[in-house]
Amino acid sequence: MNAPQKILTVFGTRPEAIKMFPLVHALDADDRFISKICVSGQHRGMLDQVLQIAGIMPHFDLDLMQPNQTLDSLTANLLTGIGRVLDAEQPDWVVVQGDTATAMAGALAAYYRKIPVAHVEAGLRSGNIQHPWPEEVNRKIIGSMAALHFAPTQTAADALLRENVEPAAVHITGNTVIDALYWITRKIEIQPELATGLAPLEARFAGKRIIGVTCHRRENFGGGMVGIAAAIQRLAARDDVAMIFPVHLNPNVQEVMNGLLAGLENVALIEPLDYPNFARLIGICDLMLTDSGGVQEEAPALGKPVLVMRETTERPEGIAAGTARLVGTDADRIVAEASHLLDSPSAYDAMAQAHNPFGDGKSAGRIVELLAG
Repeated sequence: MNAPQKILTVFGTRPEAIKMFPLVHALDADDRFISKICVSGQHRGMLDQVLQIAGIMPHFDLDLMQPNQTLDSLTANLLTGIGRVLDAEQPDWVVVQGDTATAMAGALAAYYRKIPVAHVEAGLRSGNIQHPWPEEVNRKIIGSMAALHFAPTQTAADALLRENVEPAAVHITGNTVIDALYWITRKIEIQPELATGLAPLEARFAGKRIIGVTCHRRENFGGGMVGIAAAIQRLAARDDVAMIFPVHLNPNVQEVMNGLLAGLENVALIEPLDYPNFARLIGICDLMLTDSGGVQEEAPALGKPVLVMRETTERPEGIAAGTARLVGTDADRIVAEASHLLDSPSAYDAMAQAHNPFGDGKSAGRIVELLAG
């Protein structure tokens, strides 16, 4: 019998943790692997919430989150911190996810040591290095070094092939975010007390149509955030609508949203939600307004239309499938598109019932088999 392979998974943000914990669970359950976990702490509190609910205890925690740190100082600390872990552990593979600074630095540190890199959620491309910034460049850098590319969709795989990635290294696996969403949904069914945080708002807004809102993208800071806030103001003026908005902790988001939306009767500005309660928000809402990447994948899995408040998306599959629509940050456009869905049952049903192209909940198992070779 071959000796087990040592796999080091590296992640540091809440979205990465959500998308990686199904894979960590699968690796832990498979005796072909010795699974080790390194977290950067790029997001601290939000990361820890996911680790706790998923029952994951990292072997290495770099705890690098600092207020208002620059991207270059963060990247330098990530590169040297992850490098020290790699020197100590000497893994057979380093697995990174997505497009964060942690993922990019983890891949680069591994490359410097000639350790092969496997990239989960590979091949996403917007085609514009400024949108999303800096994520588009981060994932292109990872793609230039990875030995295995786990593309969530055919579109993502095709993007890699156009960049001359070796076809044998590209594998369509679906997206592990759907594995995670199905896992947490089942867990909430068994333990409903995990997701009761929204109960007061559900009672307060009984009989209204709920719109969930998230936004945090750097490229929307400034005028984009103001446009989003203006749209929320106008939509909240409807008697039949209520908005539940977990406001990102970044001051660039907090200042605009609290300044323009605080005190509106039909708008609940709340603290960021833990993962079970965020899944609950998707479950109870009628539609999602977001500039997030993950929500574009998660909401369609629960039959909820998504209006994407960005100029471009690296997830065109949702647009093509009809589960999501790009609306930018212009208030008039956001209000018009949301109102159309709220007022036209046929338009709403067309989006809500469209096939989700992002996965079937079995992605982690496919990735494990590919790592096993």
